Amino acid sequence: MQRMRRMRADARLRGLVSETSPDVKKLIYPVFVTYGNGVKEEVPSMPGVYRYSADRLGEVADEVFSAGIAGIMLFGIPERKDEKGSGAYDANGVVPRAVAFLKEYFKKAGRSFLIIADICLCEYTSHGHCGALCGGEVDNDASLPLHAAAAVCAARAGADIVAPSSMMDGVVGAIRQALDAEGFINTPIMGYSAKFASAFYGPFRDAADSAPQFGDRKSYQMDYRNAREALRELSADEEEGADILMVKPALSYLDVVARARRRTDLPLAVYNVSGEYSMVKAAAANGWIDEDKIVEEILTAFFRAGADIVITYHALGFARRLREGKE
Repeated sequence: MQRMRRMRADARLRGLVSETSPDVKKLIYPVFVTYGNGVKEEVPSMPGVYRYSADRLGEVADEVFSAGIAGIMLFGIPERKDEKGSGAYDANGVVPRAVAFLKEYFKKAGRSFLIIADICLCEYTSHGHCGALCGGEVDNDASLPLHAAAAVCAARAGADIVAPSSMMDGVVGAIRQALDAEGFINTPIMGYSAKFASAFYGPFRDAADSAPQFGDRKSYQMDYRNAREALRELSADEEEGADILMVKPALSYLDVVARARRRTDLPLAVYNVSGEYSMVKAAAANGWIDEDKIVEEILTAFFRAGADIVITYHALGFARRLREGKE
């Protein structure tokens, strides 16, 4: 008989031989930045998550930094939208202003902090799609220079990483070419490489006011039934110059994460998306689950599957609980 239980006898032994542990230094916290001043408003479908105006970002940034979390990912909510999503590539848009504010804020404090700019058009288009329209359809190639311009805007403002999330074919290559041409050869690209058309995005679309006004995104986001196609998407982003690859959503796609880990040596991120977060919060609020234990188990699963980086709305709460446990 193999007595496997020997090494499970007490917490010290289990800790000694544990293979995977979540690390706050590998977490990224998503933040919604909106127009105006003095704004901090909770997202109704995402308890504990807020929209901030740029002037109030210091509050959440301080907390993220103090928690030891690697940085934040910014999503913009503009005051006005139009057909081509021009707010996404406006040098005075909400995200460039937010990036510039945070860079100056932390420079004065003598701190180092990662700022990732999400690059997409959906929050900025009047129709809610992730690219320019032609004849009622998303025009892939006409959308590429718009994404490239948005990435250059973010880099000029000081973004440390740009992260194109539209799933337009060739978007990573277009952004890499544009960044290099403007002298941003050292700005990394985090590709949303395998982003599935998922029902788990609902609360995010409420938070960012980015739901499509007609149709859906299934012609450009991935069919959730396809894993081999996801590997092709990951390989394409790698060939186009992505520095970090991503699988999104995370929780229902751990098989894809594991297969991706075996296929690439690039850093691999997962996005623990809004629906996954809100389900945990709702169940915990009803007393059906232990939120702390569930969150730790979920985060562990991402790293065990092969993720190097986890983007999650749970980051702050998880870091707080770890700190309280140590104290």
